[in-house]
Amino acid sequence: MQRIIKMKFSEKVAILYQAGAAPERNGIIKPMKTGGYADSGADIAYSLTNQEIKVVTPTNQPSADNDFEWVFRDTAEGIQNALNGGATVLWLNTVLYEGHPIEEFISKGIAVVGQNPKFVEIYDDKVAANEFLKRYHLPVPKSTIITKGRIEMDDFNLNFPAVIKPIRGRGSQGVSFVSSKEDLKSAARKKFEANDFGDAVYAEEFLTGEELTVTVMPPGQYILNNICTTKNLYWTLPPVVRFNHENGIAPYSGTVAVMKNSKVISDKRLSDENILKLCSNCEVAAEMVGARAPIRIDCRADKEGNYFLFDLNMKPNMTGGNRPHRKEQDSLTALAARRIGWNFDELIFNILLQNWIN
Repeated sequence: MQRIIKMKFSEKVAILYQAGAAPERNGIIKPMKTGGYADSGADIAYSLTNQEIKVVTPTNQPSADNDFEWVFRDTAEGIQNALNGGATVLWLNTVLYEGHPIEEFISKGIAVVGQNPKFVEIYDDKVAANEFLKRYHLPVPKSTIITKGRIEMDDFNLNFPAVIKPIRGRGSQGVSFVSSKEDLKSAARKKFEANDFGDAVYAEEFLTGEELTVTVMPPGQYILNNICTTKNLYWTLPPVVRFNHENGIAPYSGTVAVMKNSKVISDKRLSDENILKLCSNCEVAAEMVGARAPIRIDCRADKEGNYFLFDLNMKPNMTGGNRPHRKEQDSLTALAARRIGWNFDELIFNILLQNWIN
């Protein structure tokens, strides 16, 4: 370990945002967030600029309150524009998938912050992700797939209450609590009629216990308490407890800021056996999916207090309350980071240190 005062980062960074919807996969649609994560991308770029890290932006003097002046489109043209501006590291603050334009640039040796698009393609499918986790004996809720053509004939083989979700979802958007088989059918019909999520959704048993969300960091070099520390294994930030649910579901962060319904668990609880086991399970999950950047796993306990992993997020929200008009926009990961002594700038810098080259 090496004690430091401040670590310099000499590369030039550009932030990418989602310029268009991800392609439909096997009839399944992943809805696009309005603005394509330009808001969190601007938070990241603003943070890096405040730390005197060179950030390449589409305009010479971006305004603090204009998201799109800080970020580049994630198209081939947008990426090339960032590189033409001098960027040597690209922060992939966007929805990735196999065939994404960034893959060509990664293959050419461009450094990136973010996940491998091939793995995101696989594990962004919630059903596939849960089946994968089960193969490694990690606890996930019992679930079933509901297809558009089989609503009436399906008995679902599921206990109620339950939760119905998009297969390629985003946060709690489109997630509904259902108390009976008829409620489930009605909710599924509405989703199929709206066609926001495609030809299939899935449902899982509703767990009645506490909901926690756990951010897992990849192996690498980090600055902790002004000491440069090497983490050889995946490791977790302190879990964040969710409360003030609406009909059993944590509200979407675009509607209710997570600072209003979330808090980091107490230091005393960090040594509880069930919390240690949960964090260990989340670390195993991150290793199994080959995470190259932070991931966030949403978890919930059953009535006996056993925690299950119910939603693996390969691209956790990375908003921060650092710009003057966004003081209450810390993400769940940012809340957790504060417990280990990182403010938003320090969290972003440490994530930047995990950039990788193919």
